[in-house]
Amino acid sequence: MKIVRILNNNAVVVHHGSREKIVFGPGIGFQKGKNDPVNQKKIEKIFSMEEETPKFEQLLKTLPIEVIETGEEIISYAEGEMHLPLSDHIHISMIDHLAFALERMKQGITIENKLLHEIKALYQEEYRIGVWAIQKIKTDLGVELPDAEAGHIALHLHTAKLQTGSMEKTVQRTSLIQELIQLVENDAGLELAEHSMSYHRLVVHLNFALARAEDGKGFDDMDPEMLTLIQTKYEKAYGAACELADHVKQEAGLPFPVPEIGYIALHIQRILSNQSLS
Repeated sequence: MKIVRILNNNAVVVHHGSREKIVFGPGIGFQKGKNDPVNQKKIEKIFSMEEETPKFEQLLKTLPIEVIETGEEIISYAEGEMHLPLSDHIHISMIDHLAFALERMKQGITIENKLLHEIKALYQEEYRIGVWAIQKIKTDLGVELPDAEAGHIALHLHTAKLQTGSMEKTVQRTSLIQELIQLVENDAGLELAEHSMSYHRLVVHLNFALARAEDGKGFDDMDPEMLTLIQTKYEKAYGAACELADHVKQEAGLPFPVPEIGYIALHIQRILSNQSLS
């Protein structure tokens, strides 16, 4: 394995088989030149992103090495905590995002995340890693990022799980759930506390319902008598659930069958019942 290009002291481009790949490791490019052999003992990671490799090369050439190293440590920590490999694209998206977030903080631009409540409920493991990451950034780079940034990191990690699609799809799903929660709050005339069990259960149920609809998987059936009871006894909750289903159909083109609407109505009824007791 011979060096084709030096990107920085810790990253080089090599010929590996018929393709060019990026090899990453501490000091792997230090005092090296083209056609020099790679020290195999220093290799930590090998990236093969094909059409995206030039963008990653550009990042490695232009960003401070400490930002790259911190980003890579966050990715490695996440893979260890989640016990699964992340998509190669995370090495671009995470490091690029981290550099952008640090630049915004230097310019005094506030970092916001309007989906933070939903992210905490939906992606608990990823958010916990995001909290660890912002502490790591503070320790390594001396920059204190807000909790909102832990949410952004969580979205990148969730998207990088194998077979989860694009960042855009992750944000769209999370945004849709936020809209559905707001519809419930409007119908109930209250604001759901993000740490409440009712909020958490509803968010998680809606996420699974949307995933099943997107994948075309079957929904759990409901006893017809139970469904009739919900429709008649919990008329307000069922009406709100129908409104949610209409919104999902209109915004995402995904149909919720009647039994699923019934289950959503039960979650909404629990919220209404808790409201009457408070």
